[in-house]
Amino acid sequence: MQTTLSAADFFAAKLAYETDPSDLAAARASGNPPLVVDTRSEASWRQGRIPDAVHIPNSELAARIAEVAPGLDREIVVYCWGPGCNGSTRGALILTSLGYTNVKELIGGFEYWAREGLAVVTDEGRTRRAADPLTAPVA
Repeated sequence: MQTTLSAADFFAAKLAYETDPSDLAAARASGNPPLVVDTRSEASWRQGRIPDAVHIPNSELAARIAEVAPGLDREIVVYCWGPGCNGSTRGALILTSLGYTNVKELIGGFEYWAREGLAVVTDEGRTRRAADPLTAPVA
């Protein structure tokens, strides 16, 4: 028997399991921020990351997530490079398979976080790029 998913159900599910850079930035400023997990390689992490993110590559995620998120209900946002990378999808699948119930994927990943002019950290320090007018309003 085939179950038909309505358009409203589909879009509600997307919003339940995805967040975008500006919504993540607002959640981080709220006083009860989610745990942000970067699932990329070490080289990618060193090149640039979201401030205060935790680096756990997908190959280590199952073994290490309990170190930083001991409760299965902890809000977690996973990200990778950008729309052309499915590392965050893989990370979200790993976490939900482990029983974590409040996992979201950052749509646009690190690329759109940086393109929207939000703060990034590199091995050289903290920086911020000018917002790309194709991704965010500019003053």
